[in-house]
Order: sequence, then structure tokens, then C-alpha cells
Amino acid sequence: MTYKFKFTPFIIGIFLTMATFAQKSTVKDYLGVAGPIAFDKGSYNLAWTSHPTDNYYKQEYLSKGEKLEKFKRLILFEVLVADKTLQDIVGAKIAELNNIKATNPLAQYQVFKKTNEIMLDFLVSENTPDGKSVSIIERNVYRYKIVTVAKGHKAILLFGVSDRAYGNDVDNFLVKLKAKANDLRNAVGTFNIPAISIAK
Repeated sequence: MTYKFKFTPFIIGIFLTMATFAQKSTVKDYLGVAGPIAFDKGSYNLAWTSHPTDNYYKQEYLSKGEKLEKFKRLILFEVLVADKTLQDIVGAKIAELNNIKATNPLAQYQVFKKTNEIMLDFLVSENTPDGKSVSIIERNVYRYKIVTVAKGHKAILLFGVSDRAYGNDVDNFLVKLKAKANDLRNAVGTFNIPAISIAK
């Protein structure tokens, strides 16, 4: 059986399962977070942005030399200005992941809660076209929180990190993940999220 990534736009209430592949466009800093982002001893530059609706913004960052089409680590910020709770957003994401788990035995997730924040740690994969091996494995740690933006409006902010491995590197990726699963969660959880300032 072939396991495929499911792409679901956040504009209908769910953050993307997998990081978005870039399309040619002008990179504009919509969130006042131009970067570079210093995270876990690395530096990540703004690589792609999107503002498809009036209340939704997405920005992705990569280290020097990395490409959106095939990266090892990607940093992302997403903001949805809407009257929604963390439970609304994370609950919808979990429902999506449960659907994926029904046909993909590698897919899994864990939820961690603290005051005014929720962290979602999940794993998804995609097989080769013939379904005989895993072509991509991706581990995501998403940190959701409520923020206040312009004119006192409430918004849901996602700070996330996506780590990937491809082909022959998948097995080693999973071995390292099992041994050091807490490292990325701790790094995401303690990251000092910059103030968001939405561009007009």
C-alpha cells in the first residue's frame, strides 16, 4: 500500500500536514519576522511566504543551501486571525491525522498541553510510487498559542519545525528519533517566539 501525504489548507481550519512546496513568487515578510531565525544552533532564512486570504499568513524558513522541494529542516510560522480556540484548531488537526493513521501505520502523534499553549508532535510518511519502500519521512513539532495582533484582534499562532529524511536515510532517521525524541520538543517548547506584527 502506498502512503500519501494529505494536504489540507489551514484556511478551512487545519494547518498543513506537510510543509508546502514552493511556487515562484515574491517573498514578502507579512508577520514582521524577516529572520534569520536562530533555532537549535542553526540559522534559517525566509524562503517562502503566502497570504491567500485576509486572515491567514504563512512563512517558511530554510538554512543556507536548502531547497523547499527537498529539505532536511524547515521552520514555519502560521497565523490565523479568527475567533477560534486552540482546541478548535488542534482538534481538527488531530482528526486529520487520525484519518491518515487509518491507512498509514507509520503515522503517529502526541499532544502536550500547558497554559495557553498546545504542542502537537507528529510523524507522517510517503511511499515510493510502487509502494515498496518509504520515500519521505517527516517529523513535525507544532506549537500553537493565542496571540493578540493589530487592533486587539485575537489570532492563532503556529510555530513549527519540520524535519525530513529521504530514501536510504529513512531508517537512520527513525533510529535517531527514537533515541532523541525529546530534544526537538524541548527546543520548540523553549523557543522565544518573536512578536508578530502583521503587515498592512
